[in-house]
Amino acid sequence: MSNYSLVCACGSARAGELATAHGIIQTPVFMPVGSQATVKTLTPDEITKLGAGIILANNYHLYLRPGIEVIAKLGGLHRFMGWNGAILTDSGGYQVFSLSALTKVSDDGVAFRSHIDGSSHFLTPEKAILLQEALGSDIAMVLDEMSPPGAPLAKVEQAMKRTHRWAERCLSAHKKESQQLFAIVQGGLDANLRRHSAEYLRALNFSGYAIGGLSIGEPKEAMWEVVKESVAVLPVNKPRYLMGVGSPEDIVKAVSLGVDMMDCVLPTRVARNGALFTWNGRINIRNSIYRDLDEPIDRRCDCYTCTHFSVSYLRHLFVAQELLAYRLATIHNLRFLACLIRDLRESIISGAVDSFIQEFFYAYKTTDEGVRLAQKEKWVKARSLGVKKPLSKLP
Repeated sequence: MSNYSLVCACGSARAGELATAHGIIQTPVFMPVGSQATVKTLTPDEITKLGAGIILANNYHLYLRPGIEVIAKLGGLHRFMGWNGAILTDSGGYQVFSLSALTKVSDDGVAFRSHIDGSSHFLTPEKAILLQEALGSDIAMVLDEMSPPGAPLAKVEQAMKRTHRWAERCLSAHKKESQQLFAIVQGGLDANLRRHSAEYLRALNFSGYAIGGLSIGEPKEAMWEVVKESVAVLPVNKPRYLMGVGSPEDIVKAVSLGVDMMDCVLPTRVARNGALFTWNGRINIRNSIYRDLDEPIDRRCDCYTCTHFSVSYLRHLFVAQELLAYRLATIHNLRFLACLIRDLRESIISGAVDSFIQEFFYAYKTTDEGVRLAQKEKWVKARSLGVKKPLSKLP
């Protein structure tokens, strides 16, 4: 029995409801990322008021610190972090491959060293499930192997097949009835591999399906082609989750292709660097043109930041490196996305999603593709090298 109900479809875009042990989530939905049991700078109450009913936490980070056993002993992840909404936990596979300096992958699992202290660890599909069950998340993810950008096709196919074998082992190991388990479609940028992966995993009848291994530096056009190929094969009565997508323009595009769930650190990370979302595009609050501007970030936004403070004040906080700057900016970006998702859902239900999308892209100035790829490459390189950053630069 599926926990997902399709409420309405308009073209490929879908409005639905996902039932979890901690409430019903209206889809499409964007999940703020709280990798280490916190959405940076915000309290759980603030996250709820912003309109988020589900957040993402990370198995890898919590396994290394403070330890899954600590969280389980204290009543599980919901009680540990004081969050009453739903939680999706990522298995940690992406972090193992992107943060660990040394990894060794075999069919048994992946050996890696902690990016914190260099200690050695071994993660198997069964262990990934056991740890997520101990956390008590509402949705758990299978352990998968992600192909790095530019990998030879043979390597991509090898990783995909290993992901399938691991998915079967995760499904066999999963025992917690109140927790849903999602599979992850892999296959790099090859359309045939993606279709094969989606078909293979669909036959195993998971609770939901994620599209992984994207938004890691590949051209946008290539990413969207892969999403189209994957969605076309995935079941209609199960949620579809595009991992690692969080810019306004990408959210709109993903929803238009039939994606139901998304997550990304981008909205909160860029907020702490002074990049704020508006209906006309992203702005850099540090620019001198905002020095004495007595207006909200966005006139259409109803967030605490926009209803209480001017752009001039927020710019002052960033220039002075006041901690309040990061909180106010984060509040705004997450509320902006919540309202964007709400409006998208309403347009799907009313049958006007095409008009909504057309109007959005007419007004919204997207980030230059060349600049975006350069920024992404720089960020990924910094993560792989374990670069330490101040609060305002944390990913």
